[in-house]
Amino acid sequence: MNTQRIVAERSSTRPETAREPIEIDTGTAHTSRMYDYLLGGTDNFAVDRETAHHAFAAYPGGFEAARADARSNRAFIGRVVRYLAGEAGIRQFLDIGTGIPGPDNVHAVVKQVAPDSKVVYVDNDLIVLAHAHALLKGEPDTRYVDADLRDPAGVLAAAGETLDFSKPVAVLLIGILHVIPDSAQPHRVVSELLDAVPSGSYLGATHLLRDVESEQMAELFARLEATTSTTNPPAFRTRDEFARFFDGLELVEPGLVEVNAWRPDANTPAASGRAVPLYSAVGRKP
Repeated sequence: MNTQRIVAERSSTRPETAREPIEIDTGTAHTSRMYDYLLGGTDNFAVDRETAHHAFAAYPGGFEAARADARSNRAFIGRVVRYLAGEAGIRQFLDIGTGIPGPDNVHAVVKQVAPDSKVVYVDNDLIVLAHAHALLKGEPDTRYVDADLRDPAGVLAAAGETLDFSKPVAVLLIGILHVIPDSAQPHRVVSELLDAVPSGSYLGATHLLRDVESEQMAELFARLEATTSTTNPPAFRTRDEFARFFDGLELVEPGLVEVNAWRPDANTPAASGRAVPLYSAVGRKP
């Protein structure tokens, strides 16, 4: 196995914990590093770049369309956070599957609108872990939790040290559900998270769909399955299966739509004319 040693905190939930070396497999593609490459980041390895080009050549519109949609997914975070912190008045954010940090992270956006907000990031990727210490320095109301969405009880226990679950929380699942296989019972997982937060809380999510340009998405799935099944296996779903994550919630207008169609702003790209298999939605717990 080709690995690279990186100095990082094993658990950023305890800032005082001493750092120790951890090993990252640089010879196997990982979806979070591929996503970083699609966004134009540098926290990725040759295998991630090569796999991304091979796999996303099958994406509807090709590799450049995949890159554009990855950036649209990232931009969605900004729009939904501004809506939630502004119009919806939310002051607590639980961002699960945050990915490799960027300049437009949730806490950076939300604190432009509501500086008194609390943000908890959740991820289990070692490169994200390596960035956590620097990301959170000087941010007392922002915390990183080393946990896994597939263990909602563990996520809630760790996040509960910062967030008050008696008050509304925005749960953000941006680009993570499509790497949680059915065997992990993702609909049950999301239900457990929502059961733990009170009325007035929100769920915001994006998801790659397999019933939009289904032949190309099937080929993309096959290519990703062949190269990432040992890290984050793909789990594309239909539009109806994505909608099930919002059962019992009140969808915020415009409902479940292509990612760029959710409350576009002046920076949102104009419609490209191609079918976009990346969908988004925001729902409020009544």
